[in-house]
Amino acid sequence: MAQMKYVDEEYYHVFNRGAHKLPIFFRPANYTYCLELLSKYQTRYAISVLAYCLMPNHYHFVLRQEQRGSISKTLQTVFNAYTQAINLQQKHSGTLFQGRAKARHTETDAYVLQVIRYCHLNPVRAGLVLRPEDWEYSNYREWIGMMPNSSAATTFRDLYFSGGEEYRLFVEQSTGETEMSKIAKYVR
Repeated sequence: MAQMKYVDEEYYHVFNRGAHKLPIFFRPANYTYCLELLSKYQTRYAISVLAYCLMPNHYHFVLRQEQRGSISKTLQTVFNAYTQAINLQQKHSGTLFQGRAKARHTETDAYVLQVIRYCHLNPVRAGLVLRPEDWEYSNYREWIGMMPNSSAATTFRDLYFSGGEEYRLFVEQSTGETEMSKIAKYVR
């Protein structure tokens, strides 16, 4: 996949995995640190985080690049800092990730919703939890109103759903959908 050219006011599904499909998160504090870095740099580089899911050996983000923003700089800064910290913690050197992050432009809001649902269901499909709200390292709980959420996620959610409960029903109705299969194909 060629390097993505991000466009202002557009949405992107961004993902990457550990080199050789190895873990990138080794303990709970690693997930927290990664999210802290993302929170710190999203404002500096003018991006909005609609959804995220951090998995043991990969991650998914649904991001919007705001005016004069830079998803590229955000990812580079966050994951350079993260890799340095993990290499120090694990007494390792070299790459942590399988190349650069990959991204897919999500051209319609309907498709953005499918990708967000895919991200939130990732830990369930991987067999890590029974319900998406049981996975601590995604913002699904924010989307369904169990936790405070970002204004970008809430604003986008509320364009299409009457609130968290309606989004929960949307997620629960996902089994066997072809859109989910299409998304799974391109992230492999």
